[in-house]
Amino acid sequence: MADTITPEELNLLIEQTYRVENEFNELKKSYAHLQDTVEKVVEFLPNAVWVLNEDHSVFLQNSKARELWKLLKLLEYQEDDYEIKFEERSFIIKSSSYKDKIMLSATDITEQKRKENLATMGQMAAHLSHEIRNPIGAISLMSSTLKKRVIPENLPIVEEIQKSVYRIDRIIKATLMFSKGVEPKKSAFMFSELKRSIDEAVEYYGYTKDIKFVFPSEDFSINGDKDLLEMLFGNFITNAIDAIEEGEDERGVVEVRYQEDGQYHHFFIYDSGVAIANENNLFEAFKSTKVKGNGLGLVLSKQIAQAHGGDVSYHKGEKKAFEVTLFKEE
Repeated sequence: MADTITPEELNLLIEQTYRVENEFNELKKSYAHLQDTVEKVVEFLPNAVWVLNEDHSVFLQNSKARELWKLLKLLEYQEDDYEIKFEERSFIIKSSSYKDKIMLSATDITEQKRKENLATMGQMAAHLSHEIRNPIGAISLMSSTLKKRVIPENLPIVEEIQKSVYRIDRIIKATLMFSKGVEPKKSAFMFSELKRSIDEAVEYYGYTKDIKFVFPSEDFSINGDKDLLEMLFGNFITNAIDAIEEGEDERGVVEVRYQEDGQYHHFFIYDSGVAIANENNLFEAFKSTKVKGNGLGLVLSKQIAQAHGGDVSYHKGEKKAFEVTLFKEE
């Protein structure tokens, strides 16, 4: 006679089945929790991460990796890290393997490389500026002496030399300041004093067209570094002059409007010249938005304004303008 299962054995088998099922459900929950944790950790990473199966199908990826799905097609498993360029950006690729899975990560190093390049360019530019400064000083001194002795017919030639030297000197000062950093030495002065300095700089800058300059009529006190603020406003005024010179009209207007709100000075700078060619290059060192320029003027102007507790911004609209804000220190 075949063996029969007793009720006690059946109950024990049922209990074991329930226990195994509960353990399996707990294991499923633990696995789901672990999977969810892994996915959240991978999502939290600042770089794009792919985990691939043996057939290179995607087993796991984060949102950054999904955005760069075209980049994945270019990647290869390599023991050593390597760099790749993709859509005008630079990435460092790292890879590793574990059992039947391959992990790839892509870290965007575009900004890091840009800063490294800027630092290198700044050092080179500062070195060149030091080398150029002495001969430019000698030319400036000799042209001043020559201006006193030259016959009237040749005076415009000497004045043109002086204007060219002045432009080079501005570039040298901007380059050296960019490499050293902006450190303001503040004191109180009236806006009319600053305007006189700007007028002298504009007169020395030189231009060929009939340009009307409109400045605030009211006078007010500013607490700041007058030399640095002269450079800041000089940059915007000369940029406006260049924009008008590049245009087809023989006349132009450069206007500076002023407002204050009790906490900040607000200056709005307009011009009737040609529009900015590439607004994406604004405030980008060594990338100029105009035909002539080294791209440092706006960068330094922004740094100077920030060193005075303010900022520089560009406003689009019917009348495009730069706004300069300076903190009103008592």
